[in-house]
Amino acid sequence: MAEQHNSDLDAIVNGGARTPGGEQTTRLNGAPVSSENHSVTQGQQGSVDLRDVHLLEKLAHFNRERVPERVVHAKGSGAFGELHITEDVSRYTCADLFQPGRVTPMLARFSTVAGEQGSPDGWRDVRGFALKFYTQEGNYDLVGNNTPVFFIRDGIKFPDFIHSQKRLPDTGLRDANMQWDFWTRTPESAHQVAYLMGDRGIPTNFRHMDGFGSHTYQWVNEDGERFWVKYHFKTQQGWEFWTDEEAEAAVGANADTSREDLFNAIERGDYPRWDVKVQIMPLDEAEDYRWNPFDLTKVWSQKDYPLIDVGYFELNRNPKNFFAQIEQASFEPSNLVRGIGFSPDKMLIARSFAYADAARYRVGANAHHLPVNRPLNEVNTYAKDGAMAYEFNDPSDPVYSPNAYAKGAGTDDDKETSGSGVTVGVAGDLGLWDETHGTDFTRGAYVQHPEDDDFAQPGMLYREVLDDAARERMAGNIARAMAGVSEQVEQQVYEYWGKVDPHLSQRVKELFTQS
Repeated sequence: MAEQHNSDLDAIVNGGARTPGGEQTTRLNGAPVSSENHSVTQGQQGSVDLRDVHLLEKLAHFNRERVPERVVHAKGSGAFGELHITEDVSRYTCADLFQPGRVTPMLARFSTVAGEQGSPDGWRDVRGFALKFYTQEGNYDLVGNNTPVFFIRDGIKFPDFIHSQKRLPDTGLRDANMQWDFWTRTPESAHQVAYLMGDRGIPTNFRHMDGFGSHTYQWVNEDGERFWVKYHFKTQQGWEFWTDEEAEAAVGANADTSREDLFNAIERGDYPRWDVKVQIMPLDEAEDYRWNPFDLTKVWSQKDYPLIDVGYFELNRNPKNFFAQIEQASFEPSNLVRGIGFSPDKMLIARSFAYADAARYRVGANAHHLPVNRPLNEVNTYAKDGAMAYEFNDPSDPVYSPNAYAKGAGTDDDKETSGSGVTVGVAGDLGLWDETHGTDFTRGAYVQHPEDDDFAQPGMLYREVLDDAARERMAGNIARAMAGVSEQVEQQVYEYWGKVDPHLSQRVKELFTQS
């Protein structure tokens, strides 16, 4: 098993890397280039000739090297590694990555929140702590920070909060008055601002800080039992911080202290580790707990819900290419897997849309095709096309659902779940929660009323509204529109119209076979 996981990690880390070539450079189409140093000119002293396609291609590609930076968490660093599960928490979740003894390849990205890509690592700021796990049942993304809480509890305030931490429109400078105006007018921010102004506000580097999932998630076991869960990641390197004065001196010498520290530590074999722990709250205790357990500005007391050991993760591979594997990596809370779901945490639900949509904007609709974002298991989806569509389905596969050739689950409406409760199968799909704690979401059909039959009203239209001539024209229109259908679909059409009216079905069959 260890060899398999090493192979999976190798494929992720090396994915997209080209085999080293010879000394001869080429254009993007593979054609050899005669010179990387001299443009083609019209004579030795003449103007540059626009038929130098390599010059134009080189400059045009250079102009497009960057994708838009993240609005939040723009400055960051990351590395690959593995999650090791050393304890048994299967009574709480059936998620593949948390089963005893499981080793799962992963990617971690650490970041500051407010600064731009070129900002210094030593600013007083919350640190992002985003994890991507390449499980055998799909990618699971977990976004958090180095604090267990956040500034706001509702996603509708998120753009306003971030704007207050960025720069003024006239001077282009960050502004303490703007930051404090927002914080002091937003009382729920007090808990996070207290963390920010304390020692955790400037960790010495990414290795010497704890991480938190921060949000409340849902775990579901094989029996369908549900639990509320919070993630804690405790650094094994020890927790270290800087004072304002120490940080100012460090930034003056090197603006990339945290990025450099992480890369160099892994290069020299000093692989950082974090212990993985969780707090578990029984489902029915959330209703009367002394704090709202879904409020992102609050923590759960560890006296009430002690930390439970799960395992650890280790980062042991640096990226081969920072842009391709860290800058283009997407971390999407909507990437859930079987056995893990959402809670009524408003910020979590908002992030489940916003983060995935940010990746679609920054990298493109097919960001999930990139090796760093691609799951290990096979993807079978009806999503298609869009810019940079690197992967595509077999041309014999249908591009719509339902269809006569469907493969896999989720293709038969009769198999959809309905009624109250959540099945394990959809826990990683919708991330539902118990009806006593919120709306009882289901994937199912409308509630049937006494005369709710899909074919009753079209039958009334055919028999009671149309006259004989209109009925005949309708049958003819249907028969002509069937030109080119397969034998299987032909029979489906007769059955379809037979449920509307047997006479109509028979007439369509007569006209089609005569054509």
